[in-house]
Amino acid sequence: MARLTEMPETHDCVALRDLLDRLGDRWSLHIILTLKDRPKRFSELKREVEGISQRMLSLVLRALERDGFIVHNSHRHGFADYELTPLGLSLIQPVNTLWAWAINTRNEVLNARKRFDNVAEDQPTESAK
Repeated sequence: MARLTEMPETHDCVALRDLLDRLGDRWSLHIILTLKDRPKRFSELKREVEGISQRMLSLVLRALERDGFIVHNSHRHGFADYELTPLGLSLIQPVNTLWAWAINTRNEVLNARKRFDNVAEDQPTESAK
């Protein structure tokens, strides 16, 4: 696994930001995790990804396909499905690790927010000075 040992070049940061924006949007990881066990048809994804509109599902699927995370398979008899590519499958383990980290540190983050907000409430604002 690559490690950050020095400041990355600006173009590397832009490329990373672009990728993280894709994965950090509201729906992409949800769709990727929904596809982790097997290919699924559009209607299955629509049912399983609660709250997503048909249009948004179409847009996100196209973006994930463009980025190489999923493939759209057209089959005989007129049906199609979506499945993860090896690149998409390679996301599952890091996402699971990040998920576990988020669950394990959630209370610590919430406590830090409370401490910060309490200090901010105690400090006078510029207009009150």
